Amino acid sequence: MKSGNREKAKGKFHEGKGKVKETAGKLTDNPKRESEGRDEKTAGKAQGKVGEVKQGLGK
Repeated sequence: MKSGNREKAKGKFHEGKGKVKETAGKLTDNPKRESEGRDEKTAGKAQGKVGEVKQGLGK
């Protein structure tokens, strides 16, 4: 698997994991977990963008 595709896949995984954490935090009224989920979701989106850039550069 090329580096760009791998980064995009990891980014999607972290986005999904972050969404689950965020939802769990909302359901359990746990603002810390909700915040962690939002942060992980944002990091996953950024990682996905890095993958897109790498893919565009042919890496």
